[in-house]
Amino acid sequence: MMQMGDQSVMKMQSSWSFNTTILMFLMWWLMMIAMMVPSAAPTLVLFHSLKKLGSEAQRALLQTYLFLLGYLGIWAFFSLLACLLQAQLEAISLASPMMMQSTSEYLSAALCFMAGIYQFTTLKNVCLNKCRSPAEFLAENNKNGEFGAVIMGVHHGVFCLGCCWALMALLFVGGVMNLYWIVGLALYVA
Repeated sequence: MMQMGDQSVMKMQSSWSFNTTILMFLMWWLMMIAMMVPSAAPTLVLFHSLKKLGSEAQRALLQTYLFLLGYLGIWAFFSLLACLLQAQLEAISLASPMMMQSTSEYLSAALCFMAGIYQFTTLKNVCLNKCRSPAEFLAENNKNGEFGAVIMGVHHGVFCLGCCWALMALLFVGGVMNLYWIVGLALYVA
């Protein structure tokens, strides 16, 4: 049984410093990179191959990295939101600071329900169709130059985020530090 004084100590321990926030953001972002780049690999490989065949062949590798940078920028945005949400959930004692997962059965159930329902929405299916067909996506969204490569990467990242944000929100249920949960989600995405 916790005393009133123990609760204030727990709240003080769960408040985040600027450095903690940066580290948590990086943790989220690196996790998103590890989980999402493999699913984007076919698009990246095809993008590079098409650029090597075209008029920008000498800049194909640079443009591929810029495409990837745009893609990862979208996942950085998601990571920032997830990091801030995690801080807020910890501040109101709805998430465990140690395992970084929900401590509320109601929150966990709501997240699972939301993620399950989202899988059957039109938006999810539109985004999934764009992610499943790299050739079609690249043909419809082709842009030249380095800036065009970044824009294409951002565009592709938005579709992937549209497919997977609800699944990634399940990390709050299973725990950000739960390797089995992370591997399971990564395999499902792949």
